[in-house]
Amino acid sequence: MTDPSHLLELVADPAATTVIEPPGDGVGFWAGGPSAVWQDGSFYLAYRLRRPVTEGRGYANVVARSADGETFETVATVTSEQFDSASLERPALVPLADGGWRLYVSCSTENSKHWWVEAIESDELATLADGKRTVVLPGDDATAWKDVVVRRSGPEWQMWACRHPLDGGDDHADRMTSVYLTSDDGLQWQERGTALGPTPDTWDARGTRITSVVRTGDGWLAFYDGRASAAENWFERTGVALGTGPDAFATSAGPTPHGRTVRYVSLAESPLGTRFYWEASRSDGANDLRTAYVPRPESPSQS
Repeated sequence: MTDPSHLLELVADPAATTVIEPPGDGVGFWAGGPSAVWQDGSFYLAYRLRRPVTEGRGYANVVARSADGETFETVATVTSEQFDSASLERPALVPLADGGWRLYVSCSTENSKHWWVEAIESDELATLADGKRTVVLPGDDATAWKDVVVRRSGPEWQMWACRHPLDGGDDHADRMTSVYLTSDDGLQWQERGTALGPTPDTWDARGTRITSVVRTGDGWLAFYDGRASAAENWFERTGVALGTGPDAFATSAGPTPHGRTVRYVSLAESPLGTRFYWEASRSDGANDLRTAYVPRPESPSQS
């Protein structure tokens, strides 16, 4: 894959193509939290829509399809009301071996800093909202789970989940680490350890959230969101971490420039190249969802 520093320049480019506009103008209106998949000749994108806190927060996860990776048509939508959730965050979309689909949904408990993760699946994307639901990471009084990255590697399922500790009270619940988990079915998960944690006195001292993971020869590469303080919650920047294994990453490059929100980088790898998707801040304070394309060296310059 391209040099990590170049990849950060790519996602930090303010001229990158916007593919999904926010649901309104101004602070608190977000389109983002993407989870991208290339499958059977099409790009699939799951993402979160959000309004300001006083207007309902994260109200929907949308799944959309595109032939070119830029122009998307909505296929399915799940809502916060459907999950009895105060807010939804970043989803994770995974195609199943039998042709079906599964969407992992991050759900917020009303009047609480607690989050849990639920999976909903269906034989067809169009009927996903009516699919079978399973709680996969319930959390508890001491732990909130959200913003998972999920992939299948042969018979094994892999997950990188963002864990927020709740034992320090609401003022400290924004802290985050990335935990590695495995599963035989993608529904029952076993923790394997911390994959990436904060580095004291640096730009990611308050939290590290892995947002995408790829194999690179004998190693691993992850994009992750970081913040230095509680004041940077919602304004994360992106870095790159390299790993000797899926459960052992260390910071390699980053962050993206200060003052620009760049987060939730997700990759969709097609035979011709890689589509990058991420959430970025606009000048009016809203966040939109953007993309950039990196062709393979021997491939054309478009997907």
